Amino acid sequence: MSTRPDSDESAIRVETRERGPVQREIRVEVPVARVRQAFERSYAQLARRVDLPGFRRGKAPRSVLERRFGASLAEDIERELVSETFEEALRRSGLEPMGEPAIDAEPPRPDAEFRYSVRVEIRPAIPLPDLAGLPARRRPARVGDEDVEAELERLRFARAPLVEEPEATAAAPGQVLTVDFVGRIDGEPFEGGSGRGVELELGSGRFVPGFEEGLAGARSGEDRELTVRFPEDYGNPALRGRQARFQVHVAAIRRRRLPDLDDEFAKDLGEFESLEGLRARIRSDLLARREEEARAELRRSLMDSLIERTPFDVPPGMVERERDRRLERARRQLGGAVPEGALDQQLARWREAWRPDAEREVREGLLLEAVATQEGLEASDTEVEARIAELAGEHGVSARQLREAFGERALEAGVRARLAEDKALEFLAAQAKFDETPGT
Repeated sequence: MSTRPDSDESAIRVETRERGPVQREIRVEVPVARVRQAFERSYAQLARRVDLPGFRRGKAPRSVLERRFGASLAEDIERELVSETFEEALRRSGLEPMGEPAIDAEPPRPDAEFRYSVRVEIRPAIPLPDLAGLPARRRPARVGDEDVEAELERLRFARAPLVEEPEATAAAPGQVLTVDFVGRIDGEPFEGGSGRGVELELGSGRFVPGFEEGLAGARSGEDRELTVRFPEDYGNPALRGRQARFQVHVAAIRRRRLPDLDDEFAKDLGEFESLEGLRARIRSDLLARREEEARAELRRSLMDSLIERTPFDVPPGMVERERDRRLERARRQLGGAVPEGALDQQLARWREAWRPDAEREVREGLLLEAVATQEGLEASDTEVEARIAELAGEHGVSARQLREAFGERALEAGVRARLAEDKALEFLAAQAKFDETPGT
């Protein structure tokens, strides 16, 4: 606990108390003289702007104003007193809060000191270990001919048109069935258990186990009754372990007609003159993807080693904010594609499930910041400008438009912090002890 008094009778009194490893409470006391001045100033301003029956503007007695406006004015005075003293209290406490503070105040009275408390989270103390020789994994980024051919087959499969099979054709794995179905549990239809014109590729594993298998050998126009049991780990808890009966009508059976793998196939993709040109692009894209995967694995392994050697308390508020950002991003991405009620339920489940990942993200950021600070790793203005220009190009806007969209200070601070993180990772990787991971 620390107390910082001041001899000036109008000066606030500030007391700081520890409330946990990364939590502090700042208690602030505003002297009576200052509170009284705030009341007098507020009532004088109020008298000048309100009209009351029987009084000229500015002449209404304070007692009348107190009866009419006392409660609401006290709230305004509370906000005013906190606003005009908070920065000073924070400066005198010597703390650097992370995130928004939580303020709890007593209702102000004109004849008494005004007291309020501020709970803040602070940057944790992070005693870094020896950073030389941290164990890390690095996966060689290689692309073989078989990888290129497999990707070609995927493209070929994706562009294959569906052609109708003869009526007598029996459904087999790889064929695409168009089906109508109605499912019932205990004789009653259930939500999500019916569909019309649904395309189902036998062997894809998209449907509940037993459904696709039950349609093997079916012919176009045939009706079948299937009995299946939902797995115990099924996504919908209401259906887990339940047995259902499905009435299924097979409306059509089709197969994919794979195009020839030649120069014409490459040209149909839009920007290639030959099959060899397409192969070269596939190889280049696969290599870039695997290099990115290798960098991600390297980062993960370095951070695993650093986290294991550096225990510290993570501010809970930072974790909550990171999780909220992830949930809000998910809401924006899924909004409109998922019914609102179902989306709310899913987000509620993710709120708890995503906490460990959010905490990991915050922990990594704090550790890399500590490494950058200890080693004096900073991004230059030139590097910041170059990265902003690069980001603007990726978004198809000018650097000026990007600054206007995100706010100049916020954008520069974010870019500078991320570049410092990258430098910290490069520093750790440069002296890491590598375990080369085989394979691709």
